[in-house]
Amino acid sequence: MESKRKFMIGQVASRKMDKTAIVVVQSTKRHPLYKKVVRHKAKFKVHDAKNESRQGDVVKIVETRPLSREKHWRIAAILTRKEVAEVPVQEINKVESKEP
Repeated sequence: MESKRKFMIGQVASRKMDKTAIVVVQSTKRHPLYKKVVRHKAKFKVHDAKNESRQGDVVKIVETRPLSREKHWRIAAILTRKEVAEVPVQEINKVESKEP
């Protein structure tokens, strides 16, 4: 039997709290009078028990029982990871030493 819980797909906007991420979910709706497509953004505080997500990751969030005053969602899966440039420390030190 399939779960009746709501789910959404969004992007992690912030990871500054422990075991909590802020996820931005974008949706589009047609305006009832003007019939123009309007973009809508919503931010959700999401529980991340293992601190696995990083800023920029695309995640699937699932509705859950209230975990705190503002957390009612948890991360179900990380769909795609944001690419992070791997730069050796030696190259960073070279650039810093060349600056006047």
